Amino acid sequence: MLNRRTLLTATALFAIAASPALAQTEIHWWHAMTGANNEVIVKLANEFNESQKEYKVVPTYKGSYPDTMNAGIAAFRAGNAPHILQVFEVGTATMMAAKGAIKPVHELMKEAGEKFDPNAYLPAITGYYSTAKGDMLSFPFNSSSMVMWINKDSFRKAGLDPDKPPKTWPEVFEAAKKLKAAGHATCGFSNAWVTWAHIEQFSAWHNVPIGTKANGLDGFDTELKFNSPLHVKHLQNLVELQKDKTYDYSGRTNTGEGRFTSGECPIFLTSSAFFANVRANAKFDFTNAPMPYYPDVTGAPQNSIIGGASLWVMGGKKPEEYKGVAKFFAFLSDTDRQVAIHKASGYLPITKAAYAKAKELGFYKDAPYLETPLLELTNKEPTENSRGLRFGNMVQLRDLWAEEIEAALNGQKSPQAALDAAVSRGNQMLRQFERAAVR
Repeated sequence: MLNRRTLLTATALFAIAASPALAQTEIHWWHAMTGANNEVIVKLANEFNESQKEYKVVPTYKGSYPDTMNAGIAAFRAGNAPHILQVFEVGTATMMAAKGAIKPVHELMKEAGEKFDPNAYLPAITGYYSTAKGDMLSFPFNSSSMVMWINKDSFRKAGLDPDKPPKTWPEVFEAAKKLKAAGHATCGFSNAWVTWAHIEQFSAWHNVPIGTKANGLDGFDTELKFNSPLHVKHLQNLVELQKDKTYDYSGRTNTGEGRFTSGECPIFLTSSAFFANVRANAKFDFTNAPMPYYPDVTGAPQNSIIGGASLWVMGGKKPEEYKGVAKFFAFLSDTDRQVAIHKASGYLPITKAAYAKAKELGFYKDAPYLETPLLELTNKEPTENSRGLRFGNMVQLRDLWAEEIEAALNGQKSPQAALDAAVSRGNQMLRQFERAAVR
């Protein structure tokens, strides 16, 4: 039987153990990372949790980028949003228009007293996630750009020099024909994210507009413009090359990326962040190169635009929870940690200091393919056509644009008719978004 003193001691110990002062504040982080990059997310959360005792970051995979964004917005409306929501770059306009749903990062960091300097980040990244005044709305996290992945073994077999990959679209077309003749019967070259490759990045790389108002960055009252002669010529080339599988379509998203790692498609345009999967799954020597361009376009290549995602802070949380989010963002900004994320995932170092340190360490001598997207992004000073894009309802717009591109590739429409329809239908969708955003 317990005596009175023992009982009091046990009661006191229980009270201390249950004390709110010792309880951790949970920070919920919804994300869209799979495979090797999911492991990076989990590792970051664990490292932060082990570095201090006040807060615990709990990462949760919520599906694809569109699924994760939609889940976060729905959760906010239901009153149970996560603290941090990873949203892909083209969801920026949608998040900006979701009034009350977000807490701007520049406000969060200032209120929490955490060090935060927007000028520390790479300009191509900060511009995408900032207001016209330069106030950052979300925290840059996993930024990437589109590159051209090369199967070096297949190049050698076809008599091509893998150390001198094609630079222009005509050179890509010729190389793909030789690769097809050398055994790649079903695919000379292909790409993931068809609209990102052949409308969004293609336009910026050639310094031609996707839409007015700096591709929507300067206002939601933007109009699409990608039915130009250059865009039509490019789609016409793809249509002709698909007839004999020199080019072969791989879908609207990145589900076809395995066609590169399996060895089926020896040239494949997709995100630089594909690196982790290539390293894990390719059984051949690989590299990447900058996106190709048409040499008769004045000034091309210009600069690429970022892909990937940023971290948005959701509204309606307690001050102590916001303090934890701010501490986590400061933790992620550490230069050495940025370099480690860059090496592990293939995503870009988001700060100038991290890029400089990766160079200083000689990292790109052994892995030059990880510097390719950085060289693309910094190739030239961004113009009105290459700063980025900010169109509302972008998830739906991409599906609409892809639908019209598919109609051209299937022979149902001419390239001109397909792009005219993509622009016309897209403008109708933009007007709907604009009306909703200004209410």
